[in-house]
Amino acid sequence: MRVAVIEDDPPTSDQLKGWILSARSGLQVDQWFTRDDAEAAIARERYDLVVMDIELGRERHAGVALINAINKQHGTPVLVVSAMPATIYRSIMKALDAWDYLQKTTFEESDFIDTVLEMLRAAKDRPAARALPATGPAAAGDAELSLDPLRQGAVLWRGHRVNLPLTAQRILAVLHARRGEVVSYDDLFQVVKTGRNRDNVRKHVSTIREAFRDIDPQFDGIESVPMRGFRWI
Repeated sequence: MRVAVIEDDPPTSDQLKGWILSARSGLQVDQWFTRDDAEAAIARERYDLVVMDIELGRERHAGVALINAINKQHGTPVLVVSAMPATIYRSIMKALDAWDYLQKTTFEESDFIDTVLEMLRAAKDRPAARALPATGPAAAGDAELSLDPLRQGAVLWRGHRVNLPLTAQRILAVLHARRGEVVSYDDLFQVVKTGRNRDNVRKHVSTIREAFRDIDPQFDGIESVPMRGFRWI
């Protein structure tokens, strides 16, 4: 599998490349440092994953143009790694159809590697996922929702892809698997790798609701149960 790292700071680029190579053997990693070189590579190659910064040199939003180019070319999964505040830019990247966003200095190597591995699995399964109907255990009993916890791009609501960060997708999978039941905070802590507290879980659930409402403004399928947890209704 082939990965592109688009980052204008050489030490950061080398660090990301090293982490990617340590995540799985047999990967090829190409490094690009300018928008022009990255655009040429995207047009020329079909990558399985692109890891990129938003700012490249003096261009503060060069990454936005690159994400648009990637989506037009192949729809390759994009992981944005940027110093821009996640509270602002995660929603922007979601709107651009980037798959996930990590804010520099706020994550550990293990978080990055976990994210990369899950996105590579999703990339490997993408052709099959697009052909799959909304059937199977995860979709049974709820024809409007189709999801597969192992494939980030496979969350569909009424035929439209729901763009969710990895942790939010894990929480959604648990809620949907136990639909109709109250899923406690303690149970949800099991799928949250960092920040195992109620406030953090509530933020992830809020992210899920917002993502669904981007597609369906009337969505109200997750019920908050005070002092206990949440329920998919």
